[in-house]
Amino acid sequence: MKSSVENLSSLQRRLNIEIPAAVVQSAFQKYFTDIQRNVQLKGFRKGKAPLATVKSLYSDRVRMDVVQDLIQKHYVEALSAHKLDPIGNPEFEFQDPTEGADFKFSAQFDVRPEVKLKKYEGLEVEKEKYSFDPKRVDEVLNNLRSSKAKLIDVLEDRPAQMGDTAVIDFDGSVNGKKLDGGQGTDHNLELGSNQFIAGFEAGIVGMKIGAETTLKLKFPKPYHAAELEDQPVEFIVKLKALKKKDLPELSDEFIKSIGGDQDLQSLRKTIEKDLSESDIKKIEDDFKNRLIKKLVKENPMDVPPKLMEEQKKALIEDFQNRMKNQGMSDADYAEYVVKWDSDFATSATEMIQSSFLIDAIARDHSLVCTQADVDKKLSEYAVQTGIEIQKIMDFYGKPEQMSRLTYSITEEKVIAHLMATVKVKEVDAASLKEKQ
Repeated sequence: MKSSVENLSSLQRRLNIEIPAAVVQSAFQKYFTDIQRNVQLKGFRKGKAPLATVKSLYSDRVRMDVVQDLIQKHYVEALSAHKLDPIGNPEFEFQDPTEGADFKFSAQFDVRPEVKLKKYEGLEVEKEKYSFDPKRVDEVLNNLRSSKAKLIDVLEDRPAQMGDTAVIDFDGSVNGKKLDGGQGTDHNLELGSNQFIAGFEAGIVGMKIGAETTLKLKFPKPYHAAELEDQPVEFIVKLKALKKKDLPELSDEFIKSIGGDQDLQSLRKTIEKDLSESDIKKIEDDFKNRLIKKLVKENPMDVPPKLMEEQKKALIEDFQNRMKNQGMSDADYAEYVVKWDSDFATSATEMIQSSFLIDAIARDHSLVCTQADVDKKLSEYAVQTGIEIQKIMDFYGKPEQMSRLTYSITEEKVIAHLMATVKVKEVDAASLKEKQ
């Protein structure tokens, strides 16, 4: 066997392999002989069919078997000979082999980058300074009140204002033609809810009951109906009535009426505790992400191209699933992906770089996930979820799930190691966002 390596880029290789005719012939002979020994053809006893007949009937099948056999064996040998460490599945190129001739094939693949840890301890990372605004508790309580509010007529003589519910008739038209689905009678519209296109609700503000107006607006771009994007539209609107929310009084009785088992003061404390815990978790998660980004920045490396494309594809598919669940149209999704293509590529690159760095740090400091770590984590999951430990073990018995779990545990251990040395720079939320 002869083999040579081409460097296509810093992390891409093509391995060219040539197998001598004698080896190829031996492989063909082996498969044809095996078939001849076991096949039973009409007119011949089992194992007695002429080899020429066997070849005429089974040549395609044998050719595929020979290709698989030759590539599988000699590819591994060539990797070992050239001390190559591929990442992912290779792309093979070859022409069908023939008896009595050399067989050539090539394999193109990415190789693992050389990880050189330059700076990973004592990193300086910004962290949002925690603060809590008590008004947020009032916002939650007001939302609870709003959920139980009743609509009552506005009795005073005043124009419509934001927050009112306007009872309207409307008739829309585009270029003098009625807008399909653009009509309504006795429609309740909460002003400020942004249910209609920009300008519609604002155009009702200031109207008095019984008044009629024509709103000359324009559909936004993009818009879910592509044919209406950026098109002018007119709405004839009549205000028939005004309603406002009548909020229940915030009291212990109200709390009980919505199923609460606390008094108002206790509920305030519970809400503040829940909001605080959520805020702190968000700050900690953001801090860890900043730490990883800083780690990547301080220890640059090339990323295998194919691995990056695969990671980018996975991110886009995950984004597509989430956006479809939120009602994003295919057109809007496609436009978003094109617009933010470089962001997907950057995120994919950073994820791959961080995984290589975490692996390297884990090896250097004996932080690689162990079976004991896995057993402990599964027991924790069982306690947290109330699910039987055996069911959890069955779920993580799948190779893909176990791989994710073991990497996650290793990552946790590495981050804990880095956190012990990190230099935290606390800044307020406003300046933190400006620097992101």
